Amino acid sequence: MTTNDRRRHWGGVLAGVVLLVAATGGPAAAHGPAAPGCAGLPATAAALRGLTGTHLLVGAAIEVYGPNCGRWSGSSGRADLRTGRPMRADERIRIGSSTKTFTATVVLQLVAEGRLALDAPVERYLPGVVRGNGYDGRRITVRDLLRHTSGLPDHVDALAWDRMDEWRYRHHSPDELIMLATTLPAPGPGWHYSTTNYVLAGLVVERVTGRDIGTEITRRVLVPLGLRDTYWPGDAVRIRGPHPRGYAPAGPADVLGRRDVTRFNMSFGGAGGALVSTLADQNRFFAALLGGRLLDPARLAELTRTVPAEEERLWPRARYGLGIISTPLTECGGTLYWGHGGTTPGFRTLGGVTTDGRRAQLVVNDEPVSYESWQALSTTLHTALCETR
Repeated sequence: MTTNDRRRHWGGVLAGVVLLVAATGGPAAAHGPAAPGCAGLPATAAALRGLTGTHLLVGAAIEVYGPNCGRWSGSSGRADLRTGRPMRADERIRIGSSTKTFTATVVLQLVAEGRLALDAPVERYLPGVVRGNGYDGRRITVRDLLRHTSGLPDHVDALAWDRMDEWRYRHHSPDELIMLATTLPAPGPGWHYSTTNYVLAGLVVERVTGRDIGTEITRRVLVPLGLRDTYWPGDAVRIRGPHPRGYAPAGPADVLGRRDVTRFNMSFGGAGGALVSTLADQNRFFAALLGGRLLDPARLAELTRTVPAEEERLWPRARYGLGIISTPLTECGGTLYWGHGGTTPGFRTLGGVTTDGRRAQLVVNDEPVSYESWQALSTTLHTALCETR
């Protein structure tokens, strides 16, 4: 994988390389019984085994809920290559760009309270912050930030991923990230995924409320929903509580060709990528959000009003709303699922909820390095959402 590939990969979802060896961990382990009348999810379990066996990812886990089958979770592979500890579905993970949905929810709550306006220019709330090199906050709205139609580049693309150890433990301020982004050339007209948009949205929240985005997410979303395993990490580089190790491709001196990148200061993602959570908490959050527990009908309609997205930055047929993605489930009748995905060093998450109440969240603690392995993640999620019918 080249440095540019790595930048696109981590920037695109915050949505080449041959792996030496991978521990498959044997059969996928199920955690939690299915509801009466359901015989588990054998196709989903087989897809999990494929992620760690065929595609050689270190570990994979999923939690699934279906109205007809209740809650089911499963895992395959290893949570820790050094100890051989099996992967579990109930531990904390970094969720990367799924943080964007939490930030967008807070912004829309403030809109409902009359404290900010979606179609107001960013300049109104952050005077002088977006200026120079052809970028102008007077021509960018808050909606543009949440929808990725601001025309701003992504600061994650400018980070020195080939020298990651020089900066992975240090704090990155929002102002620093914005300045880094605005030194890059403009990505061109139309939709362009940029975590910088959400760094700015987080600053808008701070200016309006007087509290940082982590505090507002906690008091407005995490506490009301009882998401006790989800938290804002600040500058802490460790994940609190039980968690798998997160891995990235490395050289032969590391374990099985992987390097452990679990410890990371996630301020480089900030309001667009910092949260730690669990699969269960993510399922509860997306179900509550789409079920109207966090937003009134008008704001929920704004959230789910979508525009076409770049396939390179997300996946085929994806459309982007305000911090949320819609994707058709063509495998089981063409219904949509709503959710997000996240990529941070060491973790890749994907998940969502359908309009008929099915939901699933998937994580791997490794970096997929081929098109086939990326496609297998999507296939596993789609299998889980369709098999619960």
